[in-house]
Order: sequence, then C-alpha cells, then structure tokens
Amino acid sequence: MAAALAVARRGLGNTWPNPAVGCVLVRDGAVVGRGWTQPGGRPHAETEALARAGEAARGATAYVTLEPCGARSSGAPSCAQRLIAAKVARVVVACLDSSPYASGQGAEQLRAAGVAVDTGVMVEEAAELYDDYPFLG
Repeated sequence: MAAALAVARRGLGNTWPNPAVGCVLVRDGAVVGRGWTQPGGRPHAETEALARAGEAARGATAYVTLEPCGARSSGAPSCAQRLIAAKVARVVVACLDSSPYASGQGAEQLRAAGVAVDTGVMVEEAAELYDDYPFLG
C-alpha cells in the first residue's frame, strides 16, 4: 500500500474533479503495473495500472488508495468492473469512498465476483491524501 500511496501523490493537485488515487498491481511478489489518476481526473488509477500490467494482472493483488468506483461513467466500465474483467485475485483498499460512484458498490461488486477484498490498510496515511475530499467513508 505504501507504493500505491507514493504513486497517488503524483496526481495531487492535478486530478480535479476526482481525487488523486494510486493503484499498484503485484503478482508473485513483483510489481506488474502502477497507475495514478491522470490530469483532469481520467483515466483512473486502476485503468492506468491495468493497462501497464496487461495479462500479468490476472491473479494479481491490486493495492488501491481509495475504493474502486462501482458505477459506470460516460458508458465506460467502472474500475471495479475493469478489475473483475482483468481477473485480479485480490483488492486491498486503504479508504472507503462514500461518493455516489463508489459508496460500497465497488467493494460489493468485487466480492460478488469472487475477488477477495480487504479494506482499511494504511487508512490513516491514505486519509491525509483526501483531506479536502468530501466523500471519505
């Protein structure tokens, strides 16, 4: 999670209207993909990390600083749906997101698809990134 927090910081101040999120994919002890929310808020961190990982994302653990969104936006798949499609095995989340785009939906969708989900990992450290984010759950 420390690595996900580090990459999230790359987006600080540039991701409005979205928060700066970091995602690191690890498989067999090696980092296979990293991503952070891009300027203007898109693409999201998970999308970036999955694109970099490619097929290596299958069976990986995704460390994400904020709960993956569960609602589609502009017809594109949500981050939770993208993680499911990539067949990640586990998602570790620092902070839950109470926004209308997540609000437990992301974690719920992942679990329903058989993906293991852990929350609250390094939550205090991650919460510092989201001081001005009104939806921190």
